[in-house]
This record gives sequence, structure tokens and C-alpha cells, in this order.
Amino acid sequence: MSSDRALAEGSSKYAAILTMCAGVLFLATNDAVVKWLVTRYDPFQIVFVRSLIALPLTVSLVCFFDGPKGLRSERLPVHALRGVLGVGASFAFILSLRSLPLAEATALVFASPLVVAGFSVPLLKEHVGWDRAAAIIVGFVGVLIIVRPGAATFQVASLLAVGASILYALIMVSARWIDKRDSLWTMMLYMTVFAAVFSAFTLFSAWPTPIFSDVFLFLGTAVAGTLGLTLISQAFRMAPAAVVAPYDYTALLWASLFGWLIWGVVPGLWVYGGAAVIIASGIYLITSDRASESE
Repeated sequence: MSSDRALAEGSSKYAAILTMCAGVLFLATNDAVVKWLVTRYDPFQIVFVRSLIALPLTVSLVCFFDGPKGLRSERLPVHALRGVLGVGASFAFILSLRSLPLAEATALVFASPLVVAGFSVPLLKEHVGWDRAAAIIVGFVGVLIIVRPGAATFQVASLLAVGASILYALIMVSARWIDKRDSLWTMMLYMTVFAAVFSAFTLFSAWPTPIFSDVFLFLGTAVAGTLGLTLISQAFRMAPAAVVAPYDYTALLWASLFGWLIWGVVPGLWVYGGAAVIIASGIYLITSDRASESE
């Protein structure tokens, strides 16, 4: 009987890992489409159209999983704050894609878990031991390896990607302030709603003349982004974070592949070296956090 239970748990973990990897693939696809769109559209315009298209999808997900009650929340100000952070993070990341290769921008955003661990001390009053503090410092050394300030290849756009990772980290930390009765689907809904609201000002700006293919590109980024977040959220419900979170880093593989296939760009060794340091630090933080919770 115990062997059957172990087999079932193992199958559940594999299913969660596959779900996580599928979600990461969809988000990487979203990023590739956005990089294509940002050559013609302002980042705020992309955020607005994407959110507007994604809104009926997220409403459908909420109603399917939680019913009409999932459309309500007791902490709208927190969701509004997360919406502001989300728009800022998207703007910074999308703008960085105008200049940075997809893989490099993706690798820099990997710093988010490190920033989360750093913010957990002043914002959540959590204790960070010396080993986790060392992992955070080492992880930021990985960021410096990629950015290489002072080098001839340094780009200001790299700082935008780092800024996006900081804002993404604040979004993750602020999730602790959301009402416990709000589900993951409700959180997704209000992120989409407030992203549309806070980027709506772009309606009064000058828009480029759209071409027919833009319709499919905007539809693609909305569907891929929504499906990606949905699958990743589901993966975290299927298995512990220590099991599925490390597979978030498969995004670098997809970003490298898309960058090569679409733009003919192959990241240099500095990008992969720095990413390896960031990933190793992030995985250590994830696994050590899980170990401390189980004690």
C-alpha cells in the first residue's frame, strides 16, 4: 500500500513539473512576441491591449474555479498597489527588450527570488540567516557578471531589466498582504484589471498605424501570458515550491532558442555564466526556505 502511495506522489510531482515547464514555455513565448511588438508600440500600449484582451480570459478562469464569489475581494487597495507594481515591472522589462537579447533580459529577471529574500527582512520582518544572506550576495554577483558595469558592452537597458526584477519581487512580497480568502485566480483577475486601468492613459497617446498581423501578435501575447501564469499557479498548487520552482529557470533555454531562431542572436558566455550563478543562488534559497519550514 505504501509503495502505491509513493508511486502516486511521484506521479503527482512529475505532473506538477510538466505543468510548470509548460507554463514557463508559454511565458517565454509571450516575451518573444512582446519583443517583436515593442519595435513598433510603446510598452504601455502593449500592456494595455494585452490586459484588455486577457480580461475576459481571467474572468472565465475565476468563474470556472471559484464561481462568482471569486470576483470579489476585501483588499482592493492591495490589489491596486500590485497593479501599479505590475505595470511598472512590465514597462521596464518590455522597454529593456528593445535593446537587450531575450535571453539576457530573462536571465536578469531571474534575480527576483534574491530580491524577495532581501525584502523579506524589512517588509515582512522575517529572519535571514548568514547562509541565505551569502546566497543573496552571491546571486547579485551573478547579476554583475551579466551586466558588467564599466565594460564596453554595458547597456543601460540592463538596468531596466534589473529594475523589473525588483518590481516583480515587490509583487511577490505584497502577496502576503492579500486577504486569505482571495484565491490565486482572484489575484490574477485583479492584476489584469488594474494593469488595464493603470495603462489606459495610453489611449490618449499617438499610436502607430496597426497592421493585420498585429491582431494575432496581441492575441498571442494575451493568451500565452494568461495560460503561462495559470499553469505556473496550478503547478505550485500540485507540488511544494521546492519541487517546481527550480524549473522556472528553463525559461533561459526557451529565451535562448527563440532569440536564435527569430533574431539570430546567441548569448555570450558572460550571460550564461552569470545566469548559472543566479540560478544556483535562487535554487539554494528555495530549498533552504523549504527545509526551514519543515523543521
